[in-house]
Formats: sequence, C-alpha cells, structure tokens
Amino acid sequence: MNERNISFTALSHQWNDEREELLPILEKVFASGKFVGGEYINVLEKKLADLCGTKFCLLLNSGTDALVCSLIGAGVKAGDEVITPPNSFIASTAAIAHIGATPKFIDVLPDQNMDPAKLKSAITDKTSAIMPVHLTGRVCRMDEILKISVDYSIPIVEDAAQAIGSKYQGKCAGAWGLIAAFSTHPLKNFNACGDGGFVTTNNEGIYKKIKSMRNHGMENRNLVKSFGYVSRMDNLQAAILDFRLDKLSWIIKKRRENVQLYHSLLKSEFVRLETEKDYEYNTYHTFVVHCERRDELQKYLEKKGINTAIHYPIPIHKQLAYTEKFGPSREKYENCERQSEKILSLPIHQYLTENDIKFICNEVLLFYHGKKST
Repeated sequence: MNERNISFTALSHQWNDEREELLPILEKVFASGKFVGGEYINVLEKKLADLCGTKFCLLLNSGTDALVCSLIGAGVKAGDEVITPPNSFIASTAAIAHIGATPKFIDVLPDQNMDPAKLKSAITDKTSAIMPVHLTGRVCRMDEILKISVDYSIPIVEDAAQAIGSKYQGKCAGAWGLIAAFSTHPLKNFNACGDGGFVTTNNEGIYKKIKSMRNHGMENRNLVKSFGYVSRMDNLQAAILDFRLDKLSWIIKKRRENVQLYHSLLKSEFVRLETEKDYEYNTYHTFVVHCERRDELQKYLEKKGINTAIHYPIPIHKQLAYTEKFGPSREKYENCERQSEKILSLPIHQYLTENDIKFICNEVLLFYHGKKST
C-alpha cells in the first residue's frame, strides 16, 4: 500500500481551508429564505462582467445550459452548422445537438486549441456560428478567428468553460465573441458546490433574451412572452461563488507557479510541455503534458499514489452519442486523434506543495529514464 497520495482534485482541501469563513455565508442564505433569486445574484453578475470586461453577465445553472442559451442567443437554429473542435468535453457538442444544429469539426493546433487555418474551408451557407473552445485555460488564437468571423459575418460563441481569468493579447476570455459561456462546476478554478455557469456579452438584446429564457420565458410574475427554460442559478451557489471570487487571483497565481516548477523539473525527450507565449495568460484549469507510453505511465503513477486524468481520451467524433446521431465521421482530425493517445493531465491544483510536484516529476523521470531530476 503506497503511503503517498497526491490527489488530482482539491475539494476536501478547499473545504478545510474555507470552512470557517464559508459557513456563516451559507447560514445567512438559509436564514433569508431566498433560494431562487436573491441578493447575491445581481451582485455577482456585476462583478463577473467587470472581471471579463463585458457589459453584461447572467448566472445560469450549468455550463451546458450556458452554451445552449449562448447558441440560441446568437441566433443558431435547427438545421444550422456550428464550427467547433472535436477534442472538448462532450457538453460543447451536446449543446449544438440539443438545439437541432450540426457540429462541423475542424482540427486543432499542438496546443489543443482550434486551428484558425482550418476555419475558412469549413464554412458553408449553413454556418451560423463559430464556437472556439478555450481548452485547459488557454485562450484560442482569437485575433485570427475574429478576423474570419468579421470577414464572413459569422458570430463567435466562446466556450470559455475552462478559462475564467485567461487572456490573449491582454483581452479576457469571454470578451472576444458575441457571447461566451462559462462553467462553475466544482472542478473548475472558479467553482461552486454543484453545477453552475454564466454567460457574458456586450449585446443588450441577447442579454434580455437570455435573462427571460433562463426563467421560463417570464417577463414578470404573470407575463410569459415565449417558452423558456429553468436555467437560473440559485442564490446559495451565487453566495458561494461571490465568496470564492475574491480567492480566484490567488488560485490562478498558485497554479501558474506550479506550472513554472513543472517546467523547471520535468525535462525529458519523452514528455512535451506546452509553453506559454508572451501574449498569452493561461490559468491552467488543467495541466496537460504529451507523453510517450501514456497509459503505462498513468498506471505507474497511480501505483505511486499520484492521481492523474485524461482530458479527453476519446474525441467527440468517435463517441457513440455523435455517431448514432450524425453518422460515422468522414473526416480525420489527425492532431486531435494523435493527441488523444498521448495527453495526460497532471495534478495542478493550488494546494499542491513544492515537494508534491518534485515527487511527481521524479517519478515520471524514473519511469522513463530510471533516474530522478537533478
């Protein structure tokens, strides 16, 4: 039995760290009796809009509903096509499918994000949106994507689920497109104690549409102009997120410091670490390395008490849900498929110690080279 246990997630650490401060906030919400709607909703929406550099923000009950509402808000309809990468979490494509549209996949770059050079050839007369996914907390090459968006008059819907606080050329994720969708799932850097999400936009019309849509389509208590959904965030989760927003800069700082340490220690021809460009500011929702004999390495690390994950081992175009609905993919996405066999997510959370990371790096080097880091 290995005595060492380095967790991939940090939820128990987080609770121990926050318990004393968070319990009175939870008690305040329970005492108020305001669970659907409440004071924390409007307050947090204003803070998040300011953080992302947009005029509007709306809190929703999940990142998936944030994507669905964003696509509908951007005008995507049944029969349309949405260009997106095939290497995201399933919710990205599921949101497109749920409204009756079709995902049009394009391959990715070595950094796992959408390849802008593939965009133009994927555009058809059915294309109604471009949906880049800011995977791992790295913003896509949005200047190139935005130029194509403008040239072809196709709106951008950002899937920024993993990228709160991330920047590209100094501009935040969530401020590049017509609208953006974020997730506050418990495993995100900015996390609730259950499902949650939000959208950001500068478009007042879209803001008003989704504000009504998330609450049954109600304009007020007695007037319903269109059928909507139950996609609102509850006041309890908003209170937790409002508290945790003040800690987000520290969380990002710690994760970035952890990445720097990994880069200084984990040097092997069998492991590739993606570097950060000087015009990027990555928040590292996950820390993904590309490695040889990935599955063997993962099993070895597990025996050493090091928990890892793979984001994601099966590309969406190979998932049964996709092939049953849209048929087998006729296209090959070489980078995406090659990466799916090599990528491994190492622990990166803010409660890792320096010794934890040294231990992880040493075990990786022992696996490949039979020696530790010098």
